[in-house]
Amino acid sequence: MTLTTKLLTAATSLLLAIGSSSVLAKTYQHDMGKVTLDNTPERIVVLGFSSLDYLNTLGVAPVGLPKQNIPPYLSQYASDKYANTGGLKEVNYETLFELKPELIIAEARLGKSYKDLTEIAPTYMLDIDTQDYWASTKQHWQTLGDILDKEQEASQLINNVEKRIEHLNAQVSQQSVKALTVMNSGNNVSMFGPVSRFSFIYQEAGFKASKSQKVSSKPRRHGDLISFEYIADAKPEVLLIMDREQAIGMSSGKAKTLFNNDLVNATPAAKNGQIIYLDPAAWYLAPGGYESTLTMINDLTKAINK
Repeated sequence: MTLTTKLLTAATSLLLAIGSSSVLAKTYQHDMGKVTLDNTPERIVVLGFSSLDYLNTLGVAPVGLPKQNIPPYLSQYASDKYANTGGLKEVNYETLFELKPELIIAEARLGKSYKDLTEIAPTYMLDIDTQDYWASTKQHWQTLGDILDKEQEASQLINNVEKRIEHLNAQVSQQSVKALTVMNSGNNVSMFGPVSRFSFIYQEAGFKASKSQKVSSKPRRHGDLISFEYIADAKPEVLLIMDREQAIGMSSGKAKTLFNNDLVNATPAAKNGQIIYLDPAAWYLAPGGYESTLTMINDLTKAINK
């Protein structure tokens, strides 16, 4: 083989390799930009519990994750087999760098850290739009299914949840249930309506919003501050309570004491046994996961089956 032939052969091989790489590379849009991957990532770090939940359902184990306040149903990931990347709002960058991830899946609480994360590895931002919960969640599931070469599994999960949502909505609509959704933080109580982090209750599930006509509320960034007089005057048929302090590990059961008072107990919800305490891990820590979404549906099903 002549030198010229050898050079042509080498050049052709290089061009084929480059062409093959460009064909394999895929770009995915996400909430803070886009991520381009040359192949299916194997070393994955998740920085939130929504993505951990979903990957767990797909049978994909990350090499690292935040271990503070891990939801009980994901407790197997507290094992030393998986590296601890810090908290949901603060990343241990040294650990993250040492893990040499091929993909980082970040979540909303780390939005300000996105650029720093991209300097370590390709980063996909999973930020559930809680005001349009199912459409947002479904889009992320589809995209991550493609990224992880699990398209068929993702489609099956989406179809399963959609059927359950449709069934729940049909039951709720038939009964025309009025619900009030509240959350405690210390002794403060906030209300969340149809356009809020708990929009799933009203938009997808189909509950009607119960509101007070005589007692005012104070708008806040995270829910409207209300009093127990507001709850009494709203006369909810279902009272849905999120115990935030339990969700973040500050206390357990405090909300049940807080809401056990004459004003709450006078509501139709209390008289009919329709006070529902929402699962804190599913609704607060891991919304957008597969198991968490099923838990959300189950919580709301309790409100119409008692």
